[in-house]
Amino acid sequence: MIEITRQEEFSAAHRLFRSDWSDEQNEAMYGKCANPHYHGHNYVFEVTLRSSVNPETGMAYNLADLKEVMKRQVVEALDHKNLNEDAAEFMKNRIPTAENIAISIWESLAEYIDTEILFRVRLYENERNFVDYYGESPDGVR
Repeated sequence: MIEITRQEEFSAAHRLFRSDWSDEQNEAMYGKCANPHYHGHNYVFEVTLRSSVNPETGMAYNLADLKEVMKRQVVEALDHKNLNEDAAEFMKNRIPTAENIAISIWESLAEYIDTEILFRVRLYENERNFVDYYGESPDGVR
């Protein structure tokens, strides 16, 4: 088994809030991220595939293909967008936390990359904070 990883980036705005909560509840939970005027991040995301090397091609996966899928499925959908308003369908109306963005990225990529080799989505909200998502199996173990 070998792991290969590609990195891309996008810039987006968002606001963390629940419409069924009061402003006070949202601020208590999400702090400045609940600001009604939104705020932005320069996100970096990595996609890691885990597979064996194909003896015929010498590759586990064609990185040019991975680049194209990542750009089409994620960057074009999210770059310079408001995640609450412009990307609600991509986000499946989830609160756009880093965790939920990573899950949505996985789901978007899983339409084109076999989940048997799609190993990890890592999303950096900034250089110090990131989340890893490994997908879910029916029994909750991956």
